[in-house]
Order: sequence, then C-alpha cells, then structure tokens
Amino acid sequence: MDDVQKSIYNRVVLKISGEGFCVAGNQGVDPVLVESVALQILDARAHGCEIAVVVGGGNLVRGAAFEKKGMNRASADHMGMLGTVINALALQDAVERQGVDSRVMTAIQMGEVAEPYILRRAIRHLEKKRVIILAGGTGNPYFSTDTTAALRASEIGAEILLKGTKVDGVYDKDPVLNEDACRFDEISYLDVINNRFRVMDSTAITLCMEQELPIRVFSLMTEGNIRRVICGEPVGTLVGSEELKENG
Repeated sequence: MDDVQKSIYNRVVLKISGEGFCVAGNQGVDPVLVESVALQILDARAHGCEIAVVVGGGNLVRGAAFEKKGMNRASADHMGMLGTVINALALQDAVERQGVDSRVMTAIQMGEVAEPYILRRAIRHLEKKRVIILAGGTGNPYFSTDTTAALRASEIGAEILLKGTKVDGVYDKDPVLNEDACRFDEISYLDVINNRFRVMDSTAITLCMEQELPIRVFSLMTEGNIRRVICGEPVGTLVGSEELKENG
C-alpha cells in the first residue's frame, strides 16, 4: 500500500447526472454502467478519500420536460426526486456487491428503503469509511440536483465538488455540435455565470462561489478518471476563483 498514490483530498462530493446510469440516447438504468461507476468510485476510495455521491434522475424522469407539457412544476420536480432514489438504490447495490458498506440517504422520508439525510449521521458514515449516496434532491421543488450537490458539499465540509459528465470538461460552445469548440483547463465562477456556460445551474455555481468550493468537471465515461481527479491529475476543467486558478 505504500506505493499507492494517495488522494490529495480527504473528503469529496461526486455529482453524477442521471445520464450516467444509462446508455446515451436511452432511458432507464443500465446495470453494466452502474457497476462501472461503482468500481470507479471504489477505486478512488481505495486511495484514501471519503466519498459522498449525489445522484440525478434525468434518465428516469425529467421534471422540466413534464412541466413544459402542462404538469405542475412542484409535482414534476417531486417525480424527479423519486427517480434519484431509484438510481441511488441501484448504485448502492453495485457498491455493496463489491463488499463495501454504503448508505442511501434521502431528503424525502422513505424509511423502508433509505435513511433520512441528517448531517451528523452523514458525516459519521463517512468517518466510518462508508460510501454515502445522497438522493431526493434537497427535498424541495425548484432546486436542481446540481444545487443539492453544492449544498451537501458545503454542509459536510468537502474540499471539492466533482461533476462527472459525458463531456470531458467545460467548453465555450457545445462540442457535439461544433468541431471548433474550445475546452477550458481552468475557468472562474464568474466566467461561467456571465457566459452562461452549461456547467451547473446559476444557483449551484453561486453557492460554490460563496463557499469558495472548487468544482472539477470531467468525463465519467473514461475509466479511472475519478481516481485521477482525487489524486490531483489535471483532468477536465477546474472551476474556481481567480485566486484558486493562480495557485493551480
């Protein structure tokens, strides 16, 4: 173990969107992808880092899409929150099949399948080296799971918020539609907000900026990227203050 590269972080929050649980263009939960994500998380954890995971639910329910079709926004958002619990349970199963203890904690009360999110209990689970999987968003409509990730990271004292996506960083325009899109190695919170780059919603970015919580955006599809990030490799794009950028 002495030769194993150590994590530069003690505690991180990893945000995984619902798309990370299914094949591109599909919906539902793909067990193969879920297992792949679980193995990456455990690989990173083995390097000495406490990991809390916030999951989205867009692979099952997109509240915004239902709202556009006339559904009440609060109802649509609550449906989306329940979708995150399904993803969380799938990820918990994949983690525990590898022999690692985990806990699903949700902001919506459902005692038969998950613990309620209680800050002190969440921190205690992390201290006991369990993986905690946070579902149910904030428990309130009108808030995204990105905002949930920023909030939970601030609450539990995470040193960085990791956003695993299907894109390998932050670009000045959509790289799927534009071959000349330019990826940033580092970018400030204000640049993200002012240019409306699609990193996270403005509430999440603002909260991170206020708490001086750096964000690392990277591709979850490249095996080993979570480990590379927590070990300090410059994977993807770092979002932070100008001072953080200057200090590397």
